[in-house]
Amino acid sequence: MITDGTHTYQTKGSCARTITYTAKEGKIYDIQFNGGCNGNLKMLSKLLEGMDAEEIVKKCGGNLCGAKSTSCADQLAKALSE
Repeated sequence: MITDGTHTYQTKGSCARTITYTAKEGKIYDIQFNGGCNGNLKMLSKLLEGMDAEEIVKKCGGNLCGAKSTSCADQLAKALSE
């Protein structure tokens, strides 16, 4: 289970370098990507705002970006899983 508070995750293999988010009672808020496709990641953050961490992991995990073995969304899922 994810602990409450603000967390920063160092990404691996995606354009975003870090992801910062706030967890409260299993829900995720204020997701911020440092780097990556600015407009797309802002929209992703809005769509996921207030969603259960487990649901975000299910929806975002395994999504790839082009020929990369991961994506910014996949890295968010990994951050929430650790």
